[in-house]
Amino acid sequence: MIRTRFLLPAALALAAAPALAQPSSTAKPAAGTKPPAASPAPAPAGKAATKPDPKAAAGKADARGKPAAGAKPAASPAGGQATLLASFGDWGAYATPPGKSRICYALSQPKDRQPASLQRDPGYIFVSFRPAENVKNEIAVMMGFPTKDGGAGEATVGTAKFNLVTKDKNAWVKNPAEEAQVVAAMGKAQTLVVKASSARGNQSTDRYSLNGFADALARVRKECP
Repeated sequence: MIRTRFLLPAALALAAAPALAQPSSTAKPAAGTKPPAASPAPAPAGKAATKPDPKAAAGKADARGKPAAGAKPAASPAGGQATLLASFGDWGAYATPPGKSRICYALSQPKDRQPASLQRDPGYIFVSFRPAENVKNEIAVMMGFPTKDGGAGEATVGTAKFNLVTKDKNAWVKNPAEEAQVVAAMGKAQTLVVKASSARGNQSTDRYSLNGFADALARVRKECP
């Protein structure tokens, strides 16, 4: 059976951005936000349509990564809620409430985007876990610009390189069987570099900091074992 791909709507990822600007690798308080509803982005060619995905609402977190009193998560299109559990360095850990269809993910934004002159929407990368579908370590990148359907991309983690496949404004690890390897490499490296071409042929390079990734990943794995 073909596995569906999980996507986070751009508007919801934008709402998570303030929570990711944390200087240290320990959990820090994050300002609560209530993002607007958005439609899920299409799945890549050959993939079944994904379920509506959760809203990334940047709820307040205390030093232990637990939502503080008064935190108000936003409802997702699927009827659940996604809440910021904790911020670790340049990464945030999110989860919908416990239940059959719970989804958890670690999310971050690029620190540098080249060429700087290329116009595009904000970019994001997230690693999601969907226990009900037996999905772990799924990596998705929001490029922020239209790409070639079935186009080639590349992710470099330390000295390791992995092939990506693009569709619409998104990119995934081309071979899902390699996702665990990518995630393991991310936990040991300092940076992740994603390269892909736009539908017009413009090459884009996004550099992500991996500061805090291991801690954010550990938190979402604990929430969605």
